[in-house]
Amino acid sequence: MLLDLLKKRSSVRNFIDKDIPDEIINYILEAGRISPSGGNEQPWKFGVINNQELIRKISEIAYNQKWIRNANLLIVLCTYIVSDERGGRDIQKARFPELEHEIEKMDKELYSKLNQEEHQTKIVGTHMVLAALEHGIGSTWVSYFKVDQLSKLLGLPESYIPAEIIAFGYPNDEMKVTKKKSIDEIIFYNSEFTEETER
Repeated sequence: MLLDLLKKRSSVRNFIDKDIPDEIINYILEAGRISPSGGNEQPWKFGVINNQELIRKISEIAYNQKWIRNANLLIVLCTYIVSDERGGRDIQKARFPELEHEIEKMDKELYSKLNQEEHQTKIVGTHMVLAALEHGIGSTWVSYFKVDQLSKLLGLPESYIPAEIIAFGYPNDEMKVTKKKSIDEIIFYNSEFTEETER
């Protein structure tokens, strides 16, 4: 059951020294490949890093986060940069031509902050993390790194940037599931958001 798998997931930051088989890596990549995207744009490339020297260099670029250094595999999720900084607005206009005028009026600053392509890589990463967990492989997200240096190290063109790094490996310890808020603490129905809901 999917929900059982979701409940087992937690961030793993301590990995054993054991290679991940190619067939499992391919399974993880396939889970990312079939991820949904706005307008089926699929604005991503996946950097598959299993060379230990390269992993060490990426660890340094990511401010020496040790869980990168001892990972067996890194997948760098790279996203296409929309050249006109419209955050997917042209896609929306193509799909909803009757709303073109309203879309043009949308706040430009908001769109510059919410790059649609970059956010869609989060969906890809979630697919990959769950696919890995199916095979007993732990993972942790890494969002804190020097973008320009990582781009240069990976030889990315200017049209792509690294959006996320996910470190994968077999856990050294049993996965510890963190406590989550109850469903009653996080939902509200219709327009019934109250002071009690806000707490």
